[in-house]
Amino acid sequence: MKKAMKQSKLIAIMNGVSISALILMALLLLVYANVDKELSKNNEDRFNLTYNANRFMNGSAYLTNEVRAYAATGEQEHYDNYWNEINTLKNRDQGVAAMQEIGITPEEQGMIDEMSALSNKLVPLEEDAMNNVQENRLQKALDYVYGSEYSSSIAQINSIKEQFLSALDTRTMEEIQTLNLRLMIVRILIYLAMALVAVMQIIVMLVTRRNILHPIIAVRDQMGEISLGNLSAEFPLEADTSEIGMLVASIHETKKELKNYIHDIDSKLAQMAQGKMNLTIDTDYRGEFLPIQNALRQILDSLNLALSRINHTASQVSDESEQMASDAQILSAGAAEQASAIQELSANIQSLSGQVTSTSQDADKARQASMDSAAQLTACSKKMEQLTSAMSDISEASQKINGIIKTIEDISFQTNILAINASVEAARAGTYGRGFAVVADEVQSLANKSSVAAKDITKLIENSLELVQHGTTLSGDTTEALAIGVAGSKSTADLIQKIADSAQQQALSLEQLTGGVEQISDVVQTNTATAEKSAASASELHKQAEELKQSVQKFKLR
Repeated sequence: MKKAMKQSKLIAIMNGVSISALILMALLLLVYANVDKELSKNNEDRFNLTYNANRFMNGSAYLTNEVRAYAATGEQEHYDNYWNEINTLKNRDQGVAAMQEIGITPEEQGMIDEMSALSNKLVPLEEDAMNNVQENRLQKALDYVYGSEYSSSIAQINSIKEQFLSALDTRTMEEIQTLNLRLMIVRILIYLAMALVAVMQIIVMLVTRRNILHPIIAVRDQMGEISLGNLSAEFPLEADTSEIGMLVASIHETKKELKNYIHDIDSKLAQMAQGKMNLTIDTDYRGEFLPIQNALRQILDSLNLALSRINHTASQVSDESEQMASDAQILSAGAAEQASAIQELSANIQSLSGQVTSTSQDADKARQASMDSAAQLTACSKKMEQLTSAMSDISEASQKINGIIKTIEDISFQTNILAINASVEAARAGTYGRGFAVVADEVQSLANKSSVAAKDITKLIENSLELVQHGTTLSGDTTEALAIGVAGSKSTADLIQKIADSAQQQALSLEQLTGGVEQISDVVQTNTATAEKSAASASELHKQAEELKQSVQKFKLR
């Protein structure tokens, strides 16, 4: 890592220079303010000195003018004004005192003293002049204030006055010019300090932008790319010993660590996608990435456990579905046999019904023949024998129907048992056996319906047997009556009527039996279709279970 000045040190240096320049400018501003204040005071002093000098000089001139006016006119006003200036106003004394307070040079003080002495020298002459005015000697008074002595003193005072004013003006102007020069120098220094501050601020701004702001913006952009998951974004900054350089080093290290983690996670997930579930998470994750390592291990453990269970379950489902398919085929075959037996039963019942109808017709003919003549008794006897034979046939057919009904009940019982076994196996198959469970329930429902229909047919057949037995009894009685003779023909006719009624009842019962058999036939056909669907579903389930088993076997488990 190359050496570089720390941004904090650089900022401290630039801030120190800027603060120093600001302090210098503040000091210069303070000096400027003091010089400006001094200049203002000197201007004010110059004005006050000039004013009080003129006050002093004007006071002397005022006394001269008033005393001359008094000597010329004799007016009391001028006299009063003179003494008011001497005793009250005292402009000369106050002007001198004010100048002394402001400050004057010894040379200037000497000229003031000289003018004061000359002015005081005029006082006796002025008093003599005013006394002569009071004594009404105006000409003499004028001689005093316009005489050579008085005029010479006035001339000397005016000469000194001019010198004093010239010296005062020169001195104060020189002081003001000196202060103006100092003020200009300080102003120039202030401008230079301001320029220095501005230059330092520009330098600080440029250095801050180049050494601090631009790197910070680059760091911000790089962190933004990292937050978006772009770890391959270009980062031109190099690490150094400065604060930002150390931050850059941390970012480079962070990107490196993140790339290592992402590469490892990507490699592990790629292997898992390829079915390699026997791998191990051996990379050491640190900090907040440690939960990711634990999560990967848990995922691997869970997938291994789940796939092992799926493999085991698929094997069981495959075996059970194969058995279910076999059972469903057996059920389909049994249902087909049921359908064949029911068709045979239906044919027998239809034949029996025809026989019963024929018996009823024969009974009617016998009744009519018995009424016509006794000669026909032999034929009636023969018909009764035929009727007895038909009754026997009906009884035998009923016995066969009972056998068929027994077979139907056995098939229904076996179907019910098979449906229960299929429901149990579907429950053991879980989610994969839900479809077959519905089929098993439907098969069980159809088996129950078949059993109920078989019981109804059994009841109908029992009623038919009773009627047939009753008809046989009646036939026997009729035969005996025919053997007795013609005398019993009427009784025979009545008995034949009863036989006809019984035959009609048998025909009605046989019609009901035919409807029940047709219902059983429909149920059996439905059972056959359901069994075929069950067999197909079981075959499809077996196929899917085998496919699932093969898919799971692709994974390399621990």
